[in-house]
Amino acid sequence: MSTPALTFEDIQAAAVRLRGEIVDTPCMPSRTLSALAGCEVFLKFENLQFTASFKERGALSKMAQLTAAERASGVLAVSAGNHAQGVAYHAQRMGIPATIVMPRFAPAVKVERTRGFGAEVVLEGDTFDDARAHGLQLARERGLTLVHPYDDLAVMAGQGTIALEMLAQQPQIDTLVVAIGGGGLIAGVATAARALRPDIEVIGVQTERFPAAWNAKYGGQRESAQATIADGIAVKSPGALTLPLIRSLVDDVLLVGEDDIEQAILMLLEIEKTVVEGAGAVGLAALMKHGARFQGRNVGLILCGGNIEPLVLAEIIERGMVKSGRLARLRLDVRDVPGALANVATLLGRLGANIDEVQHQRAFSSLSVERAQIEVVVQTRGVAHIEQILTAMRAEGYRAERVG
Repeated sequence: MSTPALTFEDIQAAAVRLRGEIVDTPCMPSRTLSALAGCEVFLKFENLQFTASFKERGALSKMAQLTAAERASGVLAVSAGNHAQGVAYHAQRMGIPATIVMPRFAPAVKVERTRGFGAEVVLEGDTFDDARAHGLQLARERGLTLVHPYDDLAVMAGQGTIALEMLAQQPQIDTLVVAIGGGGLIAGVATAARALRPDIEVIGVQTERFPAAWNAKYGGQRESAQATIADGIAVKSPGALTLPLIRSLVDDVLLVGEDDIEQAILMLLEIEKTVVEGAGAVGLAALMKHGARFQGRNVGLILCGGNIEPLVLAEIIERGMVKSGRLARLRLDVRDVPGALANVATLLGRLGANIDEVQHQRAFSSLSVERAQIEVVVQTRGVAHIEQILTAMRAEGYRAERVG
């Protein structure tokens, strides 16, 4: 039996169903990212949807086609977060009872927002696959209609409407870079883009920790890990409907690491003043990591989600400041006399370093009794400024080194 195929007409019909019901998000050029990447970069801000993710497109596309009986019985979705919110939000708007099954590790911000839309949330399993098995069983037991996060033609058609908007807003785009989890987004986007522009290049991105689509396309044997910062695309196998489309319509699949994703999140925050989650940043991560691949191209990136835990974002910002030298830990060996700490603080202030944290160590030090060790975390202007501070402190007679 042949696998049903997604058509361009399906995506056009989905666009009609979604009109006025979701945000027609902007697709804007980024002058700064373009200069850094060596190509023209256009950002599709799907993190500006009401639920901060593209997922509500596919969810609404599916639910808008339910019969009256199916609506009355209710729907069930299995999701690590964004699909859950999309289904719950539009189900609430449409008066459809919704049950959402999420893995136990799902970010708290996504769990609480899903509950906030009136859905019944069931936390089950350590992985998405565990949650999916439980969800399928629950749907059968309760007679609920499953709204699959990616392996459904109506869902894929909804996601494909992004490409219609992007190419209408920025017709010069010749390359699309798209995150791949289960494959619903890239399947829909590639189908629409190829129909409109047969010569367009479509490139998928996965994390090194969850490379299922990369394995499938290139016959690789890379194993999946337990977790990634890009939890929205932490899927161990692409869908039965999405995989054939990935194989036939996607030109290449690139892999990015956790550090690449963190850097991209920080770049989007600093440069574009926009918050994205890990999955939403993998396109830019690929652009920066595989720069030669995109030189001179007009590249469209989909910022597919913005639901990131505030504490995770705070940690990424802090780690980014350390990597760039704007936050540094210095260790000083000083004479253990009254006023020594005050003198260090005064000198650092004079050198333009703002003290974040201080540890004054006597007992837990290998120094001789008359000396003390001071560790300070300071805010600086960057690596060159740190070196200036160390040089000046050594000139004042302090033994100073950077330790972090």
